[in-house]
Amino acid sequence: MSALTPLRRLLAGSAVATVAAGALLVGPAGTAPAVSEDTSRAASAETYSASLRTAVRDLPVATEVRTGYSRDLFRHWVDADGDGCDARREVLIAEAEERPTVGSGCSLTGGRWFSYYDGVSRYSASDISVDHMVPLAEAWDSGARSWDSSTRQAFANDLGDYRSLVGVTVSSNSSKSDSDPADWQPGREQCRYVFEYTAVKIRWRLSVDSAERSALISRADSCSDRTLTVTRAR
Repeated sequence: MSALTPLRRLLAGSAVATVAAGALLVGPAGTAPAVSEDTSRAASAETYSASLRTAVRDLPVATEVRTGYSRDLFRHWVDADGDGCDARREVLIAEAEERPTVGSGCSLTGGRWFSYYDGVSRYSASDISVDHMVPLAEAWDSGARSWDSSTRQAFANDLGDYRSLVGVTVSSNSSKSDSDPADWQPGREQCRYVFEYTAVKIRWRLSVDSAERSALISRADSCSDRTLTVTRAR
């Protein structure tokens, strides 16, 4: 069920979705697709492809620096395409197992969501958190501290790769907080988690610390060594 997430995002009529291989932007149902400057850049961006075990070993290693971090430095949940739905609601619409009714101001009523972190379903958008696969604080530690504000905003609202933002239960998101895989992994589907986490790190050219790298390698070596393909965002 949860393995269909990429397809659900592509087919969600009012969601913005970008296919990593083709950088296709899908607008609201009944309207023509719109191509943003970010999408145009992504279309010509470098594509990385390797096996999972190679990918985790390719991540650059560096000491993490938290100095100066504030969540406010990552402007998040913006409505980049101006359709009335911010990035959080775009993800909720796209990932819904049962589509919610979208009302005025992009209010969401009804629907059903599956949280792969803990394997449960929720029936209200308020019971789902949209998690940054690589937490904002972790991104700062791993290189985002040197980015400009527009790049940090792009990271915090990344609809260009389905792995960047994921709908999960509030409790599992709170449990994860700003931890990296050395300190936290979900109770289920750890291989999927490490695959998606690694993809986002590569997409945004973020580093890992030594403990994080060891945790990723240990988990990846116990998983199916499938191919990881991602379009670089920068």
